[in-house]
Amino acid sequence: MTKSVIFGANGPTGRLATARALDAGHSVIAVTRRPSEFPIAHARLKLAGTDVHNAAAVAEAVAGADAVISILGVPFTRHRVDTYSVGVQNIIAAMRASGVGRLLVVSSTSVYPTRRHHAPLSLRLVEPVISKTIGKTVYDDMRRMEAAVRQSGLNWTIVRPSGLFDLPEPTDYIHGATDPVGAFTARIDLADYLISAVTDATSVGRVVIVSTTHHTPNLWHMVRQEAKSGDAPGQVPIAGIDR
Repeated sequence: MTKSVIFGANGPTGRLATARALDAGHSVIAVTRRPSEFPIAHARLKLAGTDVHNAAAVAEAVAGADAVISILGVPFTRHRVDTYSVGVQNIIAAMRASGVGRLLVVSSTSVYPTRRHHAPLSLRLVEPVISKTIGKTVYDDMRRMEAAVRQSGLNWTIVRPSGLFDLPEPTDYIHGATDPVGAFTARIDLADYLISAVTDATSVGRVVIVSTTHHTPNLWHMVRQEAKSGDAPGQVPIAGIDR
């Protein structure tokens, strides 16, 4: 049985990852700034009300764990973002101090865009614009996060999803050191991969793309629905950061 600490546990993917880990028999410490809002209760679940910017609190949450999963998410903003980079630096320092070796972090396929297979024209047009405008400060900080992870000396895996959407059950998703396929990643597929990768030695030191190719939504329909919901611009899951 593995004891995993999940940062960003109260986001959409974080909740799914917590549930998947518990279903798999693991123990979980769910780290969130608002533990009173966390909807899951379980004998093997402990909540930690912690801000990832607080190094001492992060160290306390990480102590005694076997693995750490970071699923942090920040809305788009034109102001400088440091949640990803400062957060992961605090996590890395805490892991080193406690002797915790396994680290998985969620980034985005938009951080270092590569050739997409079977991507709609609309995404190929929109993604570069988002990356250079409203998403620039978020993706800049994700790149700083990835650099810190690569230099950490830990058993790390960087996981990059594409546009996030919801499905009830995992699909036969594609994962590996490959170019993204299509435009989307189901949150349940991302969560499923994260929990399976905790004990997968073959993923150590790798950047893994997770792509969902079944039951995917229409890109513009999804953007319109998210816009109608009143979410902040950074929460439109076209770029893989709505955790």
